[in-house]
Amino acid sequence: MSKSKIAIIGASELQLPLVLKAKEKGYETHVFAWEEGAIAKAEADYFYPISIVEKEEILRICQKINIDGIVSIASDLAVLTVNYVARHMNLRCNPEITDTISTNKFLMRQAFEKNQVPIPHFCIVDDNFTLDMIKDYSYPLIVKATDRSGSRGVSKVYNQQELMEGIDYAKEVSFEKRALIEEYIDGDEYSCESISYNGEHYCLAITKKYTTGAPHFIETAHVEPAPLNHQMNKRIEIEVKKALDALDIKYGASHAEFKIDIHGNIKFIEIGSRMGGDCIGSHLVHISTGYDFVGMVIDIACGKEPDFSHSKIADYAVSCFVMDQASLDLLAKAKQEIPDRIIYKKDIEELPNTEITDSSTRYGMFVLALDDIQDVNAYLPEKYI
Repeated sequence: MSKSKIAIIGASELQLPLVLKAKEKGYETHVFAWEEGAIAKAEADYFYPISIVEKEEILRICQKINIDGIVSIASDLAVLTVNYVARHMNLRCNPEITDTISTNKFLMRQAFEKNQVPIPHFCIVDDNFTLDMIKDYSYPLIVKATDRSGSRGVSKVYNQQELMEGIDYAKEVSFEKRALIEEYIDGDEYSCESISYNGEHYCLAITKKYTTGAPHFIETAHVEPAPLNHQMNKRIEIEVKKALDALDIKYGASHAEFKIDIHGNIKFIEIGSRMGGDCIGSHLVHISTGYDFVGMVIDIACGKEPDFSHSKIADYAVSCFVMDQASLDLLAKAKQEIPDRIIYKKDIEELPNTEITDSSTRYGMFVLALDDIQDVNAYLPEKYI
C-alpha cells in the first residue's frame, strides 16, 4: 500500500518539526522552499527549490504528485500558498475570506469590531489618513505594519514626531505600504493555541509572553501554562472562540495574541490561522499538555479527525531567547545543570556583534521541560520574575 503524500510549504527551522512529525506518522513528505536556509531539506523525502510564494508552480507539482494534504506552521505567508493549493485540489482548508482577514491586521480588526470581539481602538494609515482622525487618541500609541509578523514594523510612540517616524518605519516594511495605529493597552501579554475542526474550536494551551517592551516589542520568552486562574482561563476560551468565528476559521491551528489590562479586560491584538512560532506550537504545547498539536495539523489537512489523546511531559514548558549576556548565561546554566530538560536549543557560545532588530535576528534560544514554578523562575531572566 502506497504512503499518503503531504506537501509542506517552507523548510526553515520552524518547519522541521512538521517534516519530522509527518514522517513519523508515515506520510511521504514533499517540501517546497528556497534552498538557502532550507534546514528541513535533509529530512524531506522530496525537496523542491521553489519559493513558497510561487503558488501556481507549487500547485502544478502537487497536482502531478496527487498529494493528500498540504500544510505549513508558524508562517503567515506560507498559509496563503497552502490554502491556494488546497482549494484548487479540493483538499481541506479554511474559506478564502479567512486568508484575507487573518493576514491583514486592519481587516482583522474590522471583522473583530463587527463581531464584538474586544480590541484596542484603531485607525488605518493610507492615502486618506490625516492626524485629525486620531485627535481623540492618547499617547502612547502603537504603530505597526498591516501585513507583517515577527515584530517587524512595530513601534511604541509617545508624541507626534515619533508617530510619523513609526508610520514611515511600518509602511517601509509593509507589503501593501500601509500602517495601523492603535491605542496602547497596558497589561501582560498572552497567546492561546487552538485547533479547529468542522468549525468547532478547542483551546489547547495559554502562554504568557515576555518582550523587550518599547519600542519594538520583540519576544524574549514564553511560559506555558500561563499563571492565570480557572475563571480567567474560561473567559479567554469564550473570547478566543468568538474571535475565531469572526475570522471564519473552520480547520487547523490558530494562534491568538491578546493582552489583559490592570482591570482584567481582555483585548485581542491579532490571530494567525496557524500555530504560534517561537516553538510555542511545535514544542511548548506538547510539553505542557501532551497534545500532539503538530500531528493534529497534519491529520486535519489530510482529511482525518484530530486525535485529542494526551499525556503531558512536564508541568511547565519554557522557551527563552538569547538576547544579551544574561540570557546567554542562562543557556549555559541549563546546559550544565539540567541538560536532560533541554528539549530543543539553537546554541551559541558567545554573543555575536550584530543588532537585534526583530524576531528573526535574535541570537539563539532554548526550550525547557520543567516540573516546578521555582525551576521556571530559575531559568528566566530576573526582570521577568
